[in-house]
Amino acid sequence: MDTNHHISETEDEGKSLNFIEQIIEEELAEGKNEGRVYTRFPPEPNGYLHIGHATSICLNFGLAAKYQGKCNLRFDDTNPVKEDVEYTDSIQEDIQWLGFEWEGKVRYASDYFDQLYEWAEQMILQGKAYVDDQTAEEISTGRKTINEPGVNSPYRNRSVEENLDLFRRMRKGEFPEGSKVLRAKIDMSSPNMLMRDPIMYRILFNKHHRTGDKWCIYPMYDFTHGQSDYLEGITHSICTLEFEVHRPLYNWFLDQLTHTEYRPRQIEFARRNLNYTVMSKRKLLELVQKGYVSGWDDPRMPTISGLRRRGYTPESIRAFAEKVGVARREIVVDIALLEYCIREHLNKTAPRVMAVLHPVKVVLDNYPDQTEMVEIENNPEDASAGMRKVPFSRELYIERDDFMENAPKKFFRLTPGGEVRLKGAYIIKCERVEKDAEGNITLIHCSCDMESKSGSGTEASNRKVKGTLHWVSASEAIDAEVRLYDRLFKDEDPAGHKDVDFKEFINENSLEILKGCKLEPGLKEAKPGDRFQFQRLGYFCVDKDSQPESLVFNRTVGLKDTWAKLKN
Repeated sequence: MDTNHHISETEDEGKSLNFIEQIIEEELAEGKNEGRVYTRFPPEPNGYLHIGHATSICLNFGLAAKYQGKCNLRFDDTNPVKEDVEYTDSIQEDIQWLGFEWEGKVRYASDYFDQLYEWAEQMILQGKAYVDDQTAEEISTGRKTINEPGVNSPYRNRSVEENLDLFRRMRKGEFPEGSKVLRAKIDMSSPNMLMRDPIMYRILFNKHHRTGDKWCIYPMYDFTHGQSDYLEGITHSICTLEFEVHRPLYNWFLDQLTHTEYRPRQIEFARRNLNYTVMSKRKLLELVQKGYVSGWDDPRMPTISGLRRRGYTPESIRAFAEKVGVARREIVVDIALLEYCIREHLNKTAPRVMAVLHPVKVVLDNYPDQTEMVEIENNPEDASAGMRKVPFSRELYIERDDFMENAPKKFFRLTPGGEVRLKGAYIIKCERVEKDAEGNITLIHCSCDMESKSGSGTEASNRKVKGTLHWVSASEAIDAEVRLYDRLFKDEDPAGHKDVDFKEFINENSLEILKGCKLEPGLKEAKPGDRFQFQRLGYFCVDKDSQPESLVFNRTVGLKDTWAKLKN
């Protein structure tokens, strides 16, 4: 893998055809498959989908849409030990949330178990498959290495009759797990290790989430995948690069079992790895099971459900997939590109609101004891978003970081004797502060220039001051919990250190929970999934844990890439 090449948010992906589109267009020009383009997305239901799967979803469904074709959703449910209905449900939800619809009903490899079994018996009758009694370790040892030919199993030359009898008894459950397998009889000296008599069926006494206890033998992926594609009429079987070595076996099985001119074509593309995260389902499952995260949809996870809960939009993930593109070699994609895509989309679509996360109270000593409404634009990027009215009063909250007693020269926020404009309202000047016994500032006293109201048309309203602060009226503010999420890992390649467990690189500051944050009252009606820009702070969304009187917001991403500064 080329880990030194990173795609960054500044790279511009061209619009020329990628190599898969070139293949498809050449075949369409030749009239292959009668001009059909039929793809599929075939996840194994043993975990939640992550951002890498999202790019594959966009590719398969996108190709079908581009060429007026179809795309199936087919679950590769050949291993009941690891599979669960929870995963099939979440995967369907993720695909639909991304904006795609599969052709017809959801399909499963288990739909074809009867046909696959018949084909397995057919191969036995043709002398192309045999039952092997060796252990998994003995089979692996017998394959030898790529530099030396494998050794034939002592059971390789069993008669057709004996193999058929043993295989049928395997199906009936007469033998224990691990005692026998069905292997294809190909070539134990092949330079492709997968062609050295691969296993077709193994014994598993596990209840299947769809077929129940009907089967106690299950087909292997390599014996299932190509035939499933064939049965569904798939024209282009798009796989990641690690399946390139599987392609000869994919085609070999089809050649033994089918006799039509039509064949699905397997095409491989390179994975897109993302830095500052892990993409292994096994590692993600470990994070969930050992409590490092709250679940598969923890907003720090690279899962689609985690990204959704964090506030990412389908549009931003589709844009990310398009920018990443398709290639033949693996690269590491900078997570900053994903963050750039969500900023770009939310900048155009998210309403601006005011929220104070670390509040300190300000009192305007010369402002009357009243509440007035000031008008503030909802989104400067979208004129149609209009204006909203926000209550302004004598007592306000501002961010504690927006005041400094002994400020450096370029601090353009509030200081003793200094002036700032309150967003959409007045210019105020700090007159004095009150402190507690520990020296912490508890109250900031200010004067208000009553002629300086924004938009009033007075000379004072046009007066320029260097700082503009967001604020919330103290009497009208609503309380909320805000969860500040950051990258889960502090290392670019947490799984890439040979002698260090990837969990050692977990970012201890990946979640900070703030209580008693102050929000403008219009957010009281916000519903889970609603997204906003908290002005000057970043993009946030309402979490599913929210209740009507107890709002919870997740930070999606900051307004700027702060990690870039930390690295430099």
